[in-house]
Order: sequence, then structure tokens, then C-alpha cells
Amino acid sequence: MKVALFVPCFIDAFYPEVAVATLELLERLGCEVDYPREQTCCGQPMANSGAQADAVGAEKVFIRNFAGYDYIVGPSASCVYHIRDHLTAIEQTPEVQAVRKNTYDLTEFLHDVLKVTDFPWAEFPHPVGLHNSCSALRHLHQASISEVKSTPFSKPLALLSAVKGISFVKPERPDECCGFGGTFSVSEEAVSVRMGQDKVRDHQQAGAQYVVSGDMSCLMHQRGCAQRMGVDVRFIHLAQILNGAHE
Repeated sequence: MKVALFVPCFIDAFYPEVAVATLELLERLGCEVDYPREQTCCGQPMANSGAQADAVGAEKVFIRNFAGYDYIVGPSASCVYHIRDHLTAIEQTPEVQAVRKNTYDLTEFLHDVLKVTDFPWAEFPHPVGLHNSCSALRHLHQASISEVKSTPFSKPLALLSAVKGISFVKPERPDECCGFGGTFSVSEEAVSVRMGQDKVRDHQQAGAQYVVSGDMSCLMHQRGCAQRMGVDVRFIHLAQILNGAHE
């Protein structure tokens, strides 16, 4: 299958190792992966701030880079959700609609499309707390949510459970927002920080050595809170563990 790797701008700038892990993991699993080199921001920050029309340039560039691929895969549920449901500043041509339909977050691509059940190269002998972002939970439906009575499920947990040596701890409020929320963390800094501190403390008290997530933006926020709190908890993206990280 012809797969294009979509690397969100903050991962490109701050966490390139997550992009590399995503690429290596997809190639391990037999995907032929391209990286369109002229890709830039998908336009989510403008849309989140209520300036959807200002995202038109970014959206046009995104379509130009990713049209024609069977799948577009990125390690960020929030960016994928924006593309799939809010890439609306430009005309909705068949080409645009195809790109939106074919864009997947890494977790759902591995679980739903490739249906991976084994990562024989991966081993992570640490207790981890799983953080599902709000976009992953309530928009991409990657796991069940506490406010809805339904059969419990978790796609990231199913994937991570295939890793040798890993163990899981459960915080008191596992699907509570960490407070990042994209531009919310800038416009409502004090509230965002307090929410991040609460999330970090919840994981720490549950016994997590690592917090793992499919959204590096949430982990970036929590890592900053943990460092300022002096809390010895580490943060790692799901792609890194599944690709064989031993940190």
C-alpha cells in the first residue's frame, strides 16, 4: 500500500525522534512510505483560534502534498481530526474529500487497517500510565469514555499490550483532559497549567514511571508541568515503544 507520512509541525520542530519512530515502525510492518518534503502545518492552530479562513493557505499546501496516496498517516490524533473533520477553508473537491477520508492517526491505522497484534521486536519493562487525548477519545473514538455506558475498549492499550515486559497503571481519572488543548494553553495559561499538574500527579500517584500517549502535544504539556513540579515521571510516544524503545 502507498502510505504518506504526515509529521505535525511541533513534532518536526521539537520531537523528530517520534517522526523517525513512526517511519521505522510503518516500514517494519511492510508499508511503502513516502515523506512529502514540502508539507507544513495542516492549519489546525488557526482553526482552533476561530480563524478558519486564515487556514486556507495551509490547507491548500496539505492537499497538494498528500493527494493521490492510499493512506496518509500521522502520529497525532488532534491533527488528524482537524484534517478529517475541519479541513473546510478550501473548496471541497473530490481530491480534497479523498485526502480527508484517507487520513489516519497512527494508532487507528495500526489497529483498524493493518490489524497488528504482535510487535516481536518491542520490549518495555516499565509500569506506564496511558494518556488518551481528548481528540483521540471523543473525536476519533480510540477508546471508551467514562461518561458513556458501553463495553470498555482501548485501541492504544490493545497495541501496547503486545509489547513484552510492559505493565499498566490506572490513574483515578484516566480520560480527563490534561489541559493542553492547543491554543487553549496560551489563552488560558493558568487553568491549563493546573489541569496539567493534576494529570501528572494522578499518574504519579498511580505508580507510573512513564506516561505514554499517541499525542505528543499532550505529553509536551505534561512534561513541562512535571519538570516544574520536580516529579520524576518520564513521557514517551506510543510509536517509540512499539518501534522498540528501551528507555
